[in-house]
Amino acid sequence: MKAAFIEKQGDTDVIQIGELPTPKPADGEVLVKISASGVNPIDTYIRSGAIPLPIEFPYIPGCDFAGTVESIGTGTTRFQVGDRVWGSNQSLFGRQGTLAEFAAINEDWLYPTPAGMSDAQAAAAALTGITAYLGLFLHGHLKPGEIVFVNGGTGGVGSMVVQFAKAAQAKVITTAGTDEKRKLATELGADLVLDYRSETLDAEIQGFCEENGSIDLWWETQREPTLPRAIGMMNKRGRIILMAGRAAEPTFPLGQFYVNDLRMIGFAMFNASPEEQQRCAEEMNRWFEQGLWKPFIGKTFPLNESMLAHQLQEDNTLGAAHSLTGKIVIEI
Repeated sequence: MKAAFIEKQGDTDVIQIGELPTPKPADGEVLVKISASGVNPIDTYIRSGAIPLPIEFPYIPGCDFAGTVESIGTGTTRFQVGDRVWGSNQSLFGRQGTLAEFAAINEDWLYPTPAGMSDAQAAAAALTGITAYLGLFLHGHLKPGEIVFVNGGTGGVGSMVVQFAKAAQAKVITTAGTDEKRKLATELGADLVLDYRSETLDAEIQGFCEENGSIDLWWETQREPTLPRAIGMMNKRGRIILMAGRAAEPTFPLGQFYVNDLRMIGFAMFNASPEEQQRCAEEMNRWFEQGLWKPFIGKTFPLNESMLAHQLQEDNTLGAAHSLTGKIVIEI
């Protein structure tokens, strides 16, 4: 099979395109003919060695995927040949990545693709959608009518947080850096969309809160969070979600935090069990069929341009290039 792979960790130029053996599905596994794979920051971290995970070479990157069941191993019960499927959580903990024509994937990590959703859309929404759902509901316990603030409402995760929060009948405040992105965030359903560069940003947020109530759930996407700012805007018993900034050591106003019964939650979607992620996927599929959200693709590449796809992701994650809106998808 044709695949993108690495034989050592390093910059994007370590990515090779070539032939590797087609895997065979073991007990409980499904051989998926991959049609599309999403690109995420975690993919670039593993490729570069920034995250010291044990991997075996040749290593195929890629967490997200969508495609069609080609064959099934013994003991597989949830899927049949020809079923369209999507999923995430691959390329980790010894699992094969998805930048390849085929991948053998345990059926616990597979979900049916809804009618009307393309494989590219399914791959684009996989990791980011599951992440948003876990944060909002498993960890954040979001309830109808509450107020959510998320930095970057048109980013990969941010755009999903906006849409899922609205699907759950919450109110959403978000930010974006250009008129085009602010228009998009409004189209995604945000109740208030602000320019994150504005000198009056905090005053505009507080003005909204004076009419609607304080922020119940603050979703922090910044690599260097400003916790005094967030904590000062929270409602009593509010929750702050942290999902970025591995090396950050921000100032933390402890007194203001605990006297308001606040909670701070850090999480990574890869820690969620297969059952927890399956519940996310089921609800995501149901909401998609109801027209409550849509995946947002920013840029597509063919498999032989996987190096360029990784470079674009890296430029925006680490280099703050602001040249990407939505998800990167590699079509195979």
